[in-house]
Amino acid sequence: MSVILFDDQFRSNLLPLAFTRPISEFRVGILTIAEKWQKYLNAGISYLTENYLSEKYPLKISAYNLFINSAICPDDSLLYAIDLLQEGQSLCSGDLLIAVRLNESAAKEFDFRNTGIYESVQYDGAFTRIAYPENIFSFNDSELRKDFDLLTKGRTSAKISSTNTIIGDNIFIEEGADVECSSFNTKTGPIYIGKRALIMEGCHIRGSFAMGDDAVLKMGAKIYGMTSIGPHTKIGGEINNSVVFANSSKGHEGYLGNSVLGEWCNIGADSNNSNMKNNYAEVRLWDYEKQSFRKTGLQFCGLIMADHAKCAINTMFNTGTVVGVSANIFGSGFPRNFVPDFSWGGNHGFEVYPLNKVFDTAKRVYVRRNSDFNETEQKILSRVFELTEKHRRF
Repeated sequence: MSVILFDDQFRSNLLPLAFTRPISEFRVGILTIAEKWQKYLNAGISYLTENYLSEKYPLKISAYNLFINSAICPDDSLLYAIDLLQEGQSLCSGDLLIAVRLNESAAKEFDFRNTGIYESVQYDGAFTRIAYPENIFSFNDSELRKDFDLLTKGRTSAKISSTNTIIGDNIFIEEGADVECSSFNTKTGPIYIGKRALIMEGCHIRGSFAMGDDAVLKMGAKIYGMTSIGPHTKIGGEINNSVVFANSSKGHEGYLGNSVLGEWCNIGADSNNSNMKNNYAEVRLWDYEKQSFRKTGLQFCGLIMADHAKCAINTMFNTGTVVGVSANIFGSGFPRNFVPDFSWGGNHGFEVYPLNKVFDTAKRVYVRRNSDFNETEQKILSRVFELTEKHRRF
């Protein structure tokens, strides 16, 4: 059976993070959504997403196929309902398509906008769906706890050095992690440390917290919980209720709260974001589809930063700032609340960050993580550059 995670008509609500990946590659909790489904179903997955992403995220159809909405996180109840589906049946919550089972012929004709041909089974249970970028940090605590149970069930944690202070006992450390002379409070939630992760001396961490494989916490980092940092990230300073996908760096002092950073981002030393307005009012975020700001319903909402974006030292981000793909921010003062993709500048003004310079920087950054900025990656960024041209009205 092929498990296919499909992006639906609401994908545009998740820009700019979705410009460079299918929704199922979003990290929320310890794992990405795709990794969650792989573990729950004990099966490989493929993707049905935008054409320009399909080379990196291919679609694989077989004789028997299970299509699952890529924005939805699995749980046991949902898995049970999906398991009961027969060929040609779809699982729906109101008008939202959750999953459908199809043979090879029907799978080749699948269109999430044309589901009336399937026999609909209604699902009345609650489930987690990433509908907007801010849902990533809002749901991170609950998803982290689920992932923790999923990954650690029946397993024994590696031993932790006696130089550390542990409050509670809800901590799991993978083999190869290097953790010394730091404090961990698991009374507020579980703490998960990935393989070969490094926690330098003097860090203070409150659960819930997840740290991916090969990630680094710099000396004196302060983690307030409900936070996940992905594989190969480097993190320092003060962080609260934020998610960093992978391969990004916030290695120095400065505050990051109620925020999401994509991949290959870099936050300069002593940079900070505001996560609450001075008047305590509801925070708004830029909406790419409407090309205007929308209400989030949140009082706490910080920075949404897409892949390859970077900021210089002492950058200050206002509450509810959205930074697009490959934006490069520097200079004094607060940049605008929406920094378009492939922008170069700051409060003093922006100009277009040309692709040749974007590629030169990306190549250097990838080398630092022993990765290859290949032709496929260049094609994706080139297409995103075209798609976002209308937003760069400098």
